[in-house]
Amino acid sequence: MNVNTSNLVSITEANQNFSRVARMVDESGAVIILKNNTPRYLLIEFSSAEAEQTANDEDVLFISRRLLAKNHEAYEVLAK
Repeated sequence: MNVNTSNLVSITEANQNFSRVARMVDESGAVIILKNNTPRYLLIEFSSAEAEQTANDEDVLFISRRLLAKNHEAYEVLAK
C-alpha cells in the first residue's frame, strides 16, 4: 500500500477536527491516523470498504479450483 504523506493525521488532530479529516477522505479516498507517530488507523469511505470485502469472480474460481485439486481424492470418495 502506498502512503501519501499528506494523508497522515495525528489522533489528536483527528479528534479535534474530524470534519476536516472526513473532507480529506472525500478528496483522497483514505486517511491514516497516527498514534504515537505510528500508523494505527485507516479511515476510508464506506463504499470502498464494501468493495474490498467482495471477492471478484476470478479469485473465487481460482480458489475453488485449487481446493478441488488439493482434495481430489476426498471428493472422489464422497461422490461414490
